[in-house]
Amino acid sequence: MKELDFINIIKTQTDNKLIGDDCAYIKELSIVVTQDNFIEDIHFKRDWATPYQIGYKAAAVNISDILASGAEPAYITVGLSLPTDIDNNFIRELYQGISAGSYGAKIAGGDITGSDKIFISITAIGKSTGRTISSRSNAKPGYAVIISGETGTSAAGLEALVKGKNKPDLIRAHLEPIIDVDFSKGISEQIRAPYAMMDTSDGLADTLFKIAEASEVTIDIDFDKIPHKSEVQKENILFGAEDYRLAAAVPEDFLDKINNYTKIGVVNPKRGDIKFTADGIGYTEYDEIKPYNHFGERL
Repeated sequence: MKELDFINIIKTQTDNKLIGDDCAYIKELSIVVTQDNFIEDIHFKRDWATPYQIGYKAAAVNISDILASGAEPAYITVGLSLPTDIDNNFIRELYQGISAGSYGAKIAGGDITGSDKIFISITAIGKSTGRTISSRSNAKPGYAVIISGETGTSAAGLEALVKGKNKPDLIRAHLEPIIDVDFSKGISEQIRAPYAMMDTSDGLADTLFKIAEASEVTIDIDFDKIPHKSEVQKENILFGAEDYRLAAAVPEDFLDKINNYTKIGVVNPKRGDIKFTADGIGYTEYDEIKPYNHFGERL
């Protein structure tokens, strides 16, 4: 069984049109809502990360989804399940990290229970007032595809941790990812046309595939224009996860209104089953982009 299979079953059983983007846009309340779980030995290891870093990333990955929607981070709630060896200092540092990773969103409550391992579940709420909310189904032929920063850096940091290499900049990129507050705000406060935006939490290829599939278009990427560090392996540029950069498909004439982006491609009318092309390869099936499967290793 694969994660996407579970999601499709849930969508069918709930008949819920709010499920589809990384945030649910509840228009009548002018908010977006998202939730992510952060689990010891699946998403982090205590041997590799400080309590501050664990808390920071647990919050930041949720705030990144809020930013990908175009909303302003407002509130979070925190659910904690903790083993008996956790002490007061750990909790103090953990919440210092959560506060930093919330990027101005206020901690509004939560719950604490016991567990065999650390389990953090954060719900984040964003305000949509004065902003145009994105959807991955809004990419149109003729739109430019842009990205807010480098890709593959977090994956390179994870490889350094696994192999015990001293690569502090890469490791920090994995443990304390940069979140693109200004990029999100710059787009959502100025744009009026429908647009698509996602973060690269599961890799740039995952982002491009999902936007193209939801929008029923083909996205053509100039691989050489994707920003990355020289030490990042070629495969990680497209498939490396957890960078939390923002990729967006916006009207070409909107680019004059924003700064600090890299144009990496264009949106074209759908060509057969091709979702996106990069480096001379056309991707048609989700399994081709090597997504992480929580229910079995990489596919």
